Amino acid sequence: MTATPSPTLHDRLRAALHEELPAACELRRVLHAEPQVSGAEEPTRKRMLDALPAGPVELVAGAGALVRVGADGPAVGVRGELDALPIAEETGVPWASDNGAMHACGHDVHLAALVALARAVDRVRPPVPMVAVLQPREETYPSGALDIVESGALGRHHITAMIGAHVQPVLAAGQVACTPGAVNASSDEFTVTVRGRGGHAAYPHLTRDPVPVLAQIVLAAQQLVSRGADPMVPTVVTFGTLSAGTAPNATPSQATARGTLRTMSEEWREALHERFRRIADGIALAHDCETTVEIIRGEPVLLNDPGLAEDTSRLLSVTGRAVPAVLRSCGADDFAYFGSAVPSLMLFVGTDTATGLHTPTFLPGDETVAAVAESLLAAYLAAASQIER
Repeated sequence: MTATPSPTLHDRLRAALHEELPAACELRRVLHAEPQVSGAEEPTRKRMLDALPAGPVELVAGAGALVRVGADGPAVGVRGELDALPIAEETGVPWASDNGAMHACGHDVHLAALVALARAVDRVRPPVPMVAVLQPREETYPSGALDIVESGALGRHHITAMIGAHVQPVLAAGQVACTPGAVNASSDEFTVTVRGRGGHAAYPHLTRDPVPVLAQIVLAAQQLVSRGADPMVPTVVTFGTLSAGTAPNATPSQATARGTLRTMSEEWREALHERFRRIADGIALAHDCETTVEIIRGEPVLLNDPGLAEDTSRLLSVTGRAVPAVLRSCGADDFAYFGSAVPSLMLFVGTDTATGLHTPTFLPGDETVAAVAESLLAAYLAAASQIER
């Protein structure tokens, strides 16, 4: 008579996870209906603390918190982002937000999946504990992830690896990408201010018009991508706003542009900043104007740990999740700061939505909560196995 094999840890955790999913989906609706924007996430934190298993809690980074699930010792951190975007929702579902904010980036899905995983881990009690990392301010500066890293909380909770997941409409539902290496770009914001001499529009020779100077800077900066960057290193220079003047028949004294600089190389990132400044300064000087370039440093390049990516892919394939070869983009996520402290893995999970992230109609279905939760479980087990080796 053949003995029935005992369920593996993965089997037991997955079974417990699926039992938690109905409650997680209900939680998702509550979170979605009552979103808070960056810096005001305390009500969302309270709902999460009420939903997570009881355990040691440390409040960090203003509205953030860390919650240990399991025993002491080395642990796997799993991130959930608390904040929503200042977007008026247009989904029309009964549980839509009506306060002018919206979970248009899927953070409500991530949080619900995190709770399902934490409650499953609490029930099964695997050898390696997890820490739920409730992070504020993912959508704005200053970064909530950076604040958590700089607080020393990862060390205090013995977090030796960090896991995160993000819904991604460019992937089909059921697909999960866990690409090794660089998967998101560094992201820095710039402001270019050109100062000239204003006057009557009919007498341009008596002015120092900053508008054409700024226009030349905008065009010249595009060559940083086409001629400055290594063609094998993705680079983005985007001007998002241009402003100057208040009257059509007056030459303004000042013109301003704001935008973003992004790249997949930390080394080229520094050179990109310097060359951008030189272009702006040089063009302004050639036209007897002055310029100021301010660059606010944002997230570094997001690097996925190769070992975590490989082990997680193998576990995902067991559950039937399709794993595409690669997914990289010049999007940015401050999860990258965790990777500067401990081995980390960001997963991208396909959705069933026809609209994109950050739009007023973005609304993944309940099956996406399950997909994110299963992806986090696979990554948690991969990281736990590295701790046990």
